[in-house]
Amino acid sequence: MTKMEKINQWLNSRYFWIGFAALTIFVYFFGLTIPLLGPDEPRYSQVAREMFERADWVTPTLGGHHWFEKPVLLYWMEIIFFNLFGVNEFAARFGPALFGLGIIVCLWIIGRYTFQEKNDVAPKYFALTAASTLGFLVFARGASFDITLTFPIAATMTGFFVFDRSSNGSKARTIGLITFYVFMGVSVLAKGLVGIVFPFAIVGFYYLLSLRLPEKQFIISLFWGIPISLIVLSTWYVPMYLRHGWEFIDEFFVQHHFQRYTSNKYKHPQPFHFFFWVLPLMTIPWIPFFFVGLWRSFKDIYSGFKQKSSDTADDNTNIRAAVRFGLAWLAVPLVFFSFSGSKLPGYILPAVPGAMILAALTAYSYAKRSAFSDNLVKGLALATFLVVLLLLQFALPRFAETDSVRHMFLDAADEGYSTQKVAGFMTISHNMEFYASGRILRNDDGTQKRFSTPDEIAAYIRENGEPQMVIIRQEHLPHLENFSGLEIKVISRGGDYALAAVKDRE
Repeated sequence: MTKMEKINQWLNSRYFWIGFAALTIFVYFFGLTIPLLGPDEPRYSQVAREMFERADWVTPTLGGHHWFEKPVLLYWMEIIFFNLFGVNEFAARFGPALFGLGIIVCLWIIGRYTFQEKNDVAPKYFALTAASTLGFLVFARGASFDITLTFPIAATMTGFFVFDRSSNGSKARTIGLITFYVFMGVSVLAKGLVGIVFPFAIVGFYYLLSLRLPEKQFIISLFWGIPISLIVLSTWYVPMYLRHGWEFIDEFFVQHHFQRYTSNKYKHPQPFHFFFWVLPLMTIPWIPFFFVGLWRSFKDIYSGFKQKSSDTADDNTNIRAAVRFGLAWLAVPLVFFSFSGSKLPGYILPAVPGAMILAALTAYSYAKRSAFSDNLVKGLALATFLVVLLLLQFALPRFAETDSVRHMFLDAADEGYSTQKVAGFMTISHNMEFYASGRILRNDDGTQKRFSTPDEIAAYIRENGEPQMVIIRQEHLPHLENFSGLEIKVISRGGDYALAAVKDRE
């Protein structure tokens, strides 16, 4: 047996799939200890830390002030893992990494019910493509709400697909419906009202594409299933309302649901077509397979749906159902967020599992052509993991050190500045929420204090009688250094920012 034949034999053995599963778990948990990045990770992790320190599972706060922008699921996960691993970056990101793996399992289950039990190979390609797609690899590494919403939405839709593709009278149909409603409630805990809007909109669009009405069992399930969802979501929403009343309703629903969607109040404007190019990028390296799958789905629609879905366990019927299901799944979030006045790349992540259904079907169809095609698909997944591991080991830590202020506050502690208050000068840094916990100067409304002139700093120091620290963009340092009323000591620099100790010059 030649070396190539041995490689082919290994790639087609169960040992490859066992090894790939182990590698997936390793990749998703590798490098979670780098500093928290951007403005969001540190804020969300700090909110969870404050809840953790108060042993309060209801009220989110930031700097001791109410923080009602987001629901509680991410915070609950972080609190759980703070208890297990301590208050650190790894614990903050552990839950999102688990949710990333959960999405892979959901796609594998959808593959199982697409090809039924006659084919135990095809579902593995669903998992392989999902595990190695850019969107999940990136967002499963961040303590953010995008992956926190995407997994329960994926579990919700998986439950419905299991119901839809199972034979009448089977336990799987009931289990699928229960899963649908339970995780719909979890989705609302993850991100709010979209947790209800998306599942029903996707199901409705799927039935429309399938040219059939909802089944009687599904209609009846609304009467017992929606109460299940309400019970799940009420575990947080009811205590929050009872404790905070209109303040919670106004900030959470009015401002951060409706005003965020209908306006540019939070300053994330993008053109209408923004997500039409972001979504395909999320499917890298499977973007060619995604486009082919998308084209095939359009052809299926254009053909007039000559062969309608049925309840039989025929592979062709189930594949057509999976195509329509994937198309409906990606289309609903895509259209919904395209009309939003506020757009960020992560918003479209809940559409990626639907896109990956189309990509996985195409990848599996291509892999069946020949041993070379099969090895190419598997090799692409492995190569993606290799590139990701190299980036995580060598590139991302360097970027994180310049993007994050963690090292600045470590340097400050080494210099004896471990308790001084800190504020911004001509800027603010949300990244320091986690790393300067309890020391950030704030305005009455809880926002970070921002000094605009050296005179303001000097006046504050004279009034409070203690030296301070300021975080400042490096190009603005001369404004302080040239001011005769303050003594400046630059403690640390990183990227565009510097951390300086300031005291009154006497």
